[in-house]
Amino acid sequence: MLLLGASGSGKSTLLSLICGIVAADQGKVHHGDVDIGAMRAGARDRFRAERIGVIFQQFNLLPYARVIDNILLPLRFAPERRARAGNGTTEAKRLCAALGLPAGVSHTPAGQLSVGQQQRVAVARALIGSPPLIVADEPTSALDAATQDTFLALLFEQVTEAHSSLLMVSHDERLGDRFDRVIRIEDVVSTVREAA
Repeated sequence: MLLLGASGSGKSTLLSLICGIVAADQGKVHHGDVDIGAMRAGARDRFRAERIGVIFQQFNLLPYARVIDNILLPLRFAPERRARAGNGTTEAKRLCAALGLPAGVSHTPAGQLSVGQQQRVAVARALIGSPPLIVADEPTSALDAATQDTFLALLFEQVTEAHSSLLMVSHDERLGDRFDRVIRIEDVVSTVREAA
């Protein structure tokens, strides 16, 4: 699913609510039968670590840590996700190869990579352990059209292979054709106001 909206329309805030990074002042946020808004902050953090892979707009990689350590980081906080990953190092290297990262990059500090390579590391980190939901905040904003097409093809392929759902946020209307469902943030705001 693609969530479209202009800059400053609240897309990233909505993602933070969906991920449980912030708690809603009103209303409820459900993941299936789970009301994450009713959880304390620590429980929301554990839920997110197990069930949600996040691709941040600025990637949020640890620049001095090796690529492999950045990818494996979510598994340190999520025992169920770690179990789903099996051998984490093997899975991380498989994801690197599947996402088109050069062989041997796993021991390179993330800060030494190009922006496009860092983005792929961020995707691998989100995908490791096959979380049911992948949330991507403007992951294509820094890419030219050709690179964007390649990146999205790789992202969709890996999300499908992991049997995960993808919720991506963008302001780029051209991406709408690539998704089976598109929601505009203006429509969400209107619906909420009408319900109030």
